[in-house]
Amino acid sequence: MKLKISKSASNIALLYIMSIAQVILPLVTLPYLARIFTVSNYGVISYVKSVMVYANLIMQFGFLLSGTREIVEAKGNIEKIGKIVGKITQAKLLLSVIAFIVLLIMIKTIPILNKHAIFTIIMFCQVFLDIFIYEYLFRGIEKMNIVTMRYLISKGIAVALTFAIIRNNGDLIKIPLLDVLGSLIAVFWVNFEMKRLKIKITFDSFNNVISALRESSIYFISDMSGTAFNALNTVCVGIFLSARDVAFWALTMQFIAAVQSLYNPIQDGIYPEMVKKRDLKLFRKIILFFSPLVLLGCLITFLGAPLILTIVGGEKYKAASFLMRLSVPLLFILFLTILCGWPLLGPIGKVKEVTFSTVMGAVCQVMGLVILVSCHLMTMFWIMVLRNLSQAVVLLMRLGYFNKYKYLYNEKKYNKKK
Repeated sequence: MKLKISKSASNIALLYIMSIAQVILPLVTLPYLARIFTVSNYGVISYVKSVMVYANLIMQFGFLLSGTREIVEAKGNIEKIGKIVGKITQAKLLLSVIAFIVLLIMIKTIPILNKHAIFTIIMFCQVFLDIFIYEYLFRGIEKMNIVTMRYLISKGIAVALTFAIIRNNGDLIKIPLLDVLGSLIAVFWVNFEMKRLKIKITFDSFNNVISALRESSIYFISDMSGTAFNALNTVCVGIFLSARDVAFWALTMQFIAAVQSLYNPIQDGIYPEMVKKRDLKLFRKIILFFSPLVLLGCLITFLGAPLILTIVGGEKYKAASFLMRLSVPLLFILFLTILCGWPLLGPIGKVKEVTFSTVMGAVCQVMGLVILVSCHLMTMFWIMVLRNLSQAVVLLMRLGYFNKYKYLYNEKKYNKKK
């Protein structure tokens, strides 16, 4: 029986375009900004943007996944979809108030934010505008072209204006203003598409908003655990090792993050289809198609580590080749872990299990770091080994959950319908 995966293939392709753009566009502008601004001002941009990652995490609160699931389950009912969007928008507005209060406390207590308070607040406005972009909606109705096009247009304009307007060190405040402008363009684009699709937002009761937050909290905890996974290692490297080691670690982590960004569109592309059809054959086909490509990429990374590092950072970074080679198992483990999470366990309602596996991986990471410090083994070698092992724990737990609950996949019933 022929398996139709054209829809998933199209979704994955469109999300890949956006994912590639998310990697390339910053690479285009950041070297330019690093030359235009002083080291201290460039540090302000990087630091404030890192703070905004957490602000965005709070306001998203896992709704990209839980909202997508709800939209899929609405089965094209426009009125029901409008209520879902309204409920999630209310929840995000409530979360934005909390995030802003936390940010004001940080501005008051952290010198670098206090000195650049206006810059920080304008940057927050860009994150706030993301509330009205409704990406979960378009993923749920499988209109990935809208998700991709709004990103390319808004960010493309912001990048073009960066080169046109940012000319010297005194233009620092223009950076968040351009980001806000790009987000405003995206908001207008998205709302035009919603009118075209005849989707009207209907606000819900406060109790239902709280219920939505409660249901999505499990996704938020998972996202937060995943963020803590990477942040904690970087903090420890900065505390216990030299500045040279920090540079090597940061470059390797940036490489891993870039590779991981190529995996995410696969997850995002098949997740709606898996929720809708619970089709294990689709999942197996995706795994079998992409695994050889990922393994080939791992082999190229292992053999070409010195060349990759020379191209990215110059000759002085070749000494980090051992660290990049140590990260090769992590690249493949991450691929399997991501696909065995929401796409495999999410459609059968095992959301808590996905989150618990991530939390346990983070717990193993923390315990491992404590052991390394206690045994005076705090080196990049052992930290990377620990990173591989803790991620393997997450994967093994998810595979164990799938083996336990795979009976919930009604594959035979689906194939008969085909």
